[in-house]
Amino acid sequence: MDWREVPSLSALRAFECAARAGSFSKAARELNVTHAAIAQHVRAIEAELGTALLVRQGRGVALTEAGARLAGTLSDGFGQIISGVKSVRGDAETRPLSITVTHNFAENWLMPRISQFWAKYPEIALSIVPSNKLVDLRRDGFDLGIRYGDGNWAGLETTHLLAADYTVVAAPGVVDPDTLPSTDVPWFFEDDHQEARRWVTEAGMVSESQKTFNVTTLGMALSAVRSGGGITVASSALVADDIEAGRLVPLSQTQPEGLGYYITHYPGVLSNRVKTLKSWLLKMI
Repeated sequence: MDWREVPSLSALRAFECAARAGSFSKAARELNVTHAAIAQHVRAIEAELGTALLVRQGRGVALTEAGARLAGTLSDGFGQIISGVKSVRGDAETRPLSITVTHNFAENWLMPRISQFWAKYPEIALSIVPSNKLVDLRRDGFDLGIRYGDGNWAGLETTHLLAADYTVVAAPGVVDPDTLPSTDVPWFFEDDHQEARRWVTEAGMVSESQKTFNVTTLGMALSAVRSGGGITVASSALVADDIEAGRLVPLSQTQPEGLGYYITHYPGVLSNRVKTLKSWLLKMI
């Protein structure tokens, strides 16, 4: 397709509208532009094609033979474009919303609460994809992302959701908070969250003689700790439910400045369903 052979699409739209309405003034109102703008577009097309397309008739305009041929073709073409856009928009409004979240956030914060979302908004289907990998929201088809960090990601709009304060936890009665550095109770650390391990180490909570175990996910660490097998450290938001239920007790807490969980998406207008999901997430804090 050689677009150099095609007049301006804005001009073609103006002509098609004027041809269909039989009036520059009506076309101007439909397209929310001035009468002069419609006339200028039509004159530009006529000059480019070297033939008259519309002639004045009373207070309106009438099509020439060439104008009628072009108007009919444009009406069919624009109709197909509108139909295609409506089809895609309809698919976007009925397909499940796709949200990418970290494994820890999904397992320890989102999933314990997601039934409340579905109870309130049963018409909104969600596809929740846990991943700790860097993803491209647009390329990979995600409507929203929730990621851990400082919220400064180029090209994305971010909204702070949860603070990333750390809490050291153990099952009730397993260890006295005052004896953390000297206890023989082992630590469980998540492989992908070395910031938390660095914090407790620098704070002197882990001695060189204490046993430490690295596990793949926070869920594995918490399972071991809930059963009384040791100590771990996690974002406070991810262990808040366990603490409230009495399954775990807090031993120490700190809040690194600026870090947290953020809702991320590309700038621009969000669909009503995405707005609903984002608003619900913020209200659950």
